[in-house]
Formats: sequence, structure tokens, C-alpha cells
Amino acid sequence: MYETKQDREVAIVVGLITQDITEEKLNEYFDELEFLAKTADVDCVKRFSQRAEYPNPRIYTGEGKLKEIAQFVEDNEIDACIFDDELSPSQYRNISQVLKCKIIDRSNLILDIFAKRAQTAHSKTQVELAQYQYLLPRLAGMWTHLERQKGGIGMRGPGEKEIETDRRIVRDRISRLKEELQRINNQKNVQRKNRGKLVRVALVGYTNVGKSTLMNLWAKADVFAENKLFATLDTTVRKVVVKNLPFLLSDTVGFIRKLPKNLFESFKSTLDEVSEADILVIVSDISHPNFEEQLQTVDQTIKEITQENKTTFLVFNKIDNYSYEKLDDDDLSERQLCNYSLEEMENYIRLKYSSVAPVIFISAKKKINLDELKDKVYTEARRIHTERYPYDDLLYTDVDPEEEDEQ
Repeated sequence: MYETKQDREVAIVVGLITQDITEEKLNEYFDELEFLAKTADVDCVKRFSQRAEYPNPRIYTGEGKLKEIAQFVEDNEIDACIFDDELSPSQYRNISQVLKCKIIDRSNLILDIFAKRAQTAHSKTQVELAQYQYLLPRLAGMWTHLERQKGGIGMRGPGEKEIETDRRIVRDRISRLKEELQRINNQKNVQRKNRGKLVRVALVGYTNVGKSTLMNLWAKADVFAENKLFATLDTTVRKVVVKNLPFLLSDTVGFIRKLPKNLFESFKSTLDEVSEADILVIVSDISHPNFEEQLQTVDQTIKEITQENKTTFLVFNKIDNYSYEKLDDDDLSERQLCNYSLEEMENYIRLKYSSVAPVIFISAKKKINLDELKDKVYTEARRIHTERYPYDDLLYTDVDPEEEDEQ
């Protein structure tokens, strides 16, 4: 038996090594999956991997590997088995017949975390809608009474099965949630229109890179920030004034690899702040060994949200947390990125990304280089503002304090 914290579930994680995913990359994915599980108050005690050209369409892994997992689950009283990919309804059904524990795929785990983190009516409605859309095709494998059946003449056909009744209940619930979400979205659109033509700056990036911490420092806000994934689900907007120039700063929900499609569709309205922003501040965690792949995920997600070319700043956070593996002087092996010192990594990033967007290195926690970031964003925000309001240009002209006294 494995010792875990009291009242926490015990789980194992399962993934595949394929032509596109090396063993090293799978271990990185496992790290993220276990971090997701930790956020959901689940302790992962073992990893199972298998080499395959592609996932088995019936049971995801091979027959032998699934039997090995089943034996481990039985011997160690495992509560849940978490798969790194989204399982099809048939895969879920077939695996459930072999494993005597809860079957959770990556999408289901992310949905569970979103449900736990949702605080406002808007985010709760978005998450619930995504959950029901995920659940609908899988009802046959996880049948349960979701709520009391509806009665009344004409509501049920002769001989209707309970599973069909549940499907109808879920479809009705999805329709009501979509109507509720549309109503809330209309309210949000009115709120955005009421903000006038102020310049909008959006903090975007992978989950857990420090966006909320930066928001709290910059806007003196009280956004919840924690070293867990998806600490922030609701977009927070604050008015910020830098050198007498007002603009709106928004903190958005973090992105992640393999974000469930239903969840992405539900949260599109929340991500409208990204599409309507004038300036994007893309925050990345330079101390994360896989930060470049995270940047690719963020870039792809932004392209799905908006097709416009926006002014962008690349902000590499957590320089205070950066560490590297130093090679011995007599080690002749080729140096990898993990062997770069902070200075070498900064030079590498400048060389690779400066042509795409201005690059800034900061530590939100230690308040390092925040003034440089504020100055660069201010300069761009002022340029956009003066294009909209040319007659306001004199108001925001930088004046030396001594000259101001003379005036």
C-alpha cells in the first residue's frame, strides 16, 4: 500500500510512446498530468507507459499492458486510472470492464479542475455545459441517474429505456445552459462596450506561469494566485494608470496542451478579452524545461481565437527560479538547452524570438525588471491612444519635473 495524504485519492497515470512522442517527452507530459492530478487533490503513485504506433482503438493500450495495470490496481487498492489522452466512448466502456477503478482521461481531469475552480455564475455555467457535452456520448459506459425523470403525457415513448431518458435529460440541460450562457454573454458584451475606447492590454499564456501574480502587482488587484494549474478561470479586468495614461489590463484563463474541445468552445466568450485586446502580453515561465512547447500551444490557441495581428510582448517570468545542469569541464557531450546558464538562455531567446516580438525578462515574485515592462507597454499604449485621440497627445507628453515647475 502507498502512503498518501488523508482523504486524497490514489491514482496511476497511463500514456503511450509513439512516433511523435518520445519517452523523454512522455515523461514531461506525465509531470504535467500529475500536476493536474495534484491540483484535483489526487496523489499519483505509479506511471505506466507502452510503445505503440498509435493508441489501440479498443482499449488504448495493448491487451498485456492493460492486464498488468489491472493487476496493479487490484493489488494496491488504486482509486483511479488517469490516461494522458482523451478516451473515446468505446475505449472508456471497454477499459471499464477490465479495470476495477474510476477511469479518467485528460479531458475529464481538466473539466473536474475547472468545476472545482469556478466561482462566478459565468464560469460555472461554462464548465457545466462542457461537462454535459463531454458526458453525453459516454452515458452508456457510466450510466447514472443525473436527476429525477421528467413526467407528463407525451414526454416518453412506449418502452423507453432509462439510458435514453438520461440522454434526453442531458440534451435538455445542454439547451438550457446554452441559453443561460448566451444571456450572460450578452451582458458581458454590454459591459465591454461601456468601457469606451480605452486601450486594452491582455495578459495571456500557459497556465501557472505567473499571470495573476503580475496582474496583482501591476493593477494592485486581489486576483487569486496559487502554484496550481488553472488558479484563475474568470477574466479579471482592472483600470491601470501609468504616467497619467489610463488603460484596461485583463488577466485571462491559462492555456494548456490538449485543452478539451468542449471546454474551449464554452470558454470562447471568456477569451473575447484576448480577441478584443489592443496589446497582448504573452507570459512564459523561463524556468520550465518545456517552455518553448508551451509557447507553441499559446500561439496556436491565440490564432484560433483571433486572426488579427496584434502588438505583442513576450515576457519571460520566473528568472529568479531558473536553474540549469552545469557540465563538467571534461564532459565533451553536446550542450543542450538544459545546460545553458541564465545569461546564455536569455541570449538564445533574444536571438530566436526578438524578430517576432519585444522580449522582456522579469520576476513578478521578486519584482525584477517590472519597470522595463511597464515602460514598454506604456509607450505602445500611448501610441495607440494618440492615434484614436490625437487631440489628447499633449496631455500625455512626458514632461521633466523641473520644466513642469517652471511652467
